[in-house]
Amino acid sequence: MTSPVIDVHTHVLTEAWFDLLKAHGAPRYTVAEVRGGMRAIHLDGAPFMTPVPPMFDYDLRLATMDRHGVDIGVVSLTCPNVFWGGPEVSLKAARIMNDDMAAARTAHPSRLAWFATLPWQYADLALPELERACKAGASGVMVLANVDGKSLTDPAFERIWAAIDARALPVLVHPTAPPGVGQMDMTRFQLTASIGFTFDTTLAVARMIYDGFLDRHRKLKIIAAHGGGALPYLIARMDQCFHNIPACREKTDVQPTDYLSRIFADAVVFSPGALDLCVKTFGADNVMYGSDYPHTIGDMPGCLARVNALSDGVREKVRGRNAQRIFGF
Repeated sequence: MTSPVIDVHTHVLTEAWFDLLKAHGAPRYTVAEVRGGMRAIHLDGAPFMTPVPPMFDYDLRLATMDRHGVDIGVVSLTCPNVFWGGPEVSLKAARIMNDDMAAARTAHPSRLAWFATLPWQYADLALPELERACKAGASGVMVLANVDGKSLTDPAFERIWAAIDARALPVLVHPTAPPGVGQMDMTRFQLTASIGFTFDTTLAVARMIYDGFLDRHRKLKIIAAHGGGALPYLIARMDQCFHNIPACREKTDVQPTDYLSRIFADAVVFSPGALDLCVKTFGADNVMYGSDYPHTIGDMPGCLARVNALSDGVREKVRGRNAQRIFGF
């Protein structure tokens, strides 16, 4: 039997969230028109993320899913998430998005699911919002690969991770601009989008591996966005460092490749060879279809076509069987 097609990596926005960002995101996050007439969110004065009309339109989203044969879409907020504006504003922004996604799920229960948004900078606010979102039907949690410059393994987030682990939730680790983009001259050519984002995810998951994080949180289902970033290409190098650099063994005695069976990846990569390497690295049971819809470089039909070209036995798992198992759909 053919599996349903489940897209685990899609994004939504609301005008209320956008208005809050415009009012409270400065000085780091500002909104200005860019070439072509669209409004773009700027980070430290450089274009960072471009909100596009489909992000605000569930009807258009569902019509696009129908056109391309996608059965279920898991929606989430994109970067810069709610990591700005202080505690009151950050919580308000998170609640706005969670309420919106919960309402969409209620309206279209067979078509949409959602990742909760949390004000990770403020654990005392994030914990009750996690409980509220789960009661409202969240299927998991989305977090950026760094929280306003802090690593996800920072002790400041330990209580939040423990609560998510207790619920055995999937967590989409989604990139944002890695710290230091200015020093690395990534604002030129918008290298943050092509290179910086993928290495933000890579650094976040590499820290989890070397930190022993996955030993402390054994029920978590970490989903590394965009095919796991550069991990498929670098995991053997991480092993080599583990065996030859004592600092890599400071908190774990497990080599990095041995953690891969506990890490998931989406199929948001843009060549068949990259997808093959992703599947080979994480395993056929640990890769799920995603599209990054509707970002400007998202590709719902292209990512699905590459998944559909996978070999028998792998194709159905990646199209939807793995997501059914991991999310409990």
